[in-house]
Amino acid sequence: MNQDNNVRGILLMIASMIAFALADTLVKFSTATMSPAQVTFLLMSGGLVIFALMAILQKDRLIDARAFSPVLLLRYVAEIAGMVGMVMALANVPISVVGAVTQASPVLAAVGAVLFLNESVGWRRWCTIAVGFIGVLLIVQPGGGEFDFAVLWAILALVALSIRDLTTRLIPNDMASASLATYTMIAATPFTMAWVFYNGESLLAAQINWLVTLPMIILGSLGYMLLIAAIRLAEVSVVMPFRYSRIIFLLILGVLVFDERPGALVLLGASLIIASGTYLMWRERVVTKNT
Repeated sequence: MNQDNNVRGILLMIASMIAFALADTLVKFSTATMSPAQVTFLLMSGGLVIFALMAILQKDRLIDARAFSPVLLLRYVAEIAGMVGMVMALANVPISVVGAVTQASPVLAAVGAVLFLNESVGWRRWCTIAVGFIGVLLIVQPGGGEFDFAVLWAILALVALSIRDLTTRLIPNDMASASLATYTMIAATPFTMAWVFYNGESLLAAQINWLVTLPMIILGSLGYMLLIAAIRLAEVSVVMPFRYSRIIFLLILGVLVFDERPGALVLLGASLIIASGTYLMWRERVVTKNT
């Protein structure tokens, strides 16, 4: 792999995480005037339009019987659950906490790979996984006297996104990313519509601010496209550790935009998650080279 491609891939990954962090910030803004169901509908339906157009422009296949395979059906459910958990968490929990907890998904995905994909993990990686979970516990503080049950939405997002990452490994390599994203949005949009109607709401809130909503949708889709570009351009083990820059960006945005003041335990927990996830990726690269 060309070293220049690795550098470009790192820059694309960082740009992707900036886009996601900004989109998360706009989601939190949007939930002040719209319900989480309405925000989720806009994200999914807007993403459907963007990714379908992208697939058409790239001449990707949009009709594929494999879209109904059990693995992809499970991935759709995980994506929907992850998005619901993410939006609900952003509506009710400090953005810095949401970012730190959900970025532990590679750690949980590593456990899933052992349990369901029969991957072998040595004692070093098991210890690292334990450190990552300790980081999550420090942030969530389940035994604290003032435990915020709304943080469980972030835990839901963490589990669901980990399942999504795990099932992604089983998707055929010849299935285009834009097509996969389109299938996911097609599956998710009817669910979000039903959620909105169940709440007795209209699909578009009367107080909708398009100056916030449109950038929210575009930045979310842009982050996804940049993420895929980074992974395809450079070595995965090189670029993936930079996904943790999203935690840093969200911590900064939480302070500057929402006047949040993350406590010492949150900062320590986020540091442990970043360190454990980065080590897991590095260790996987070493093991792959030696096999």
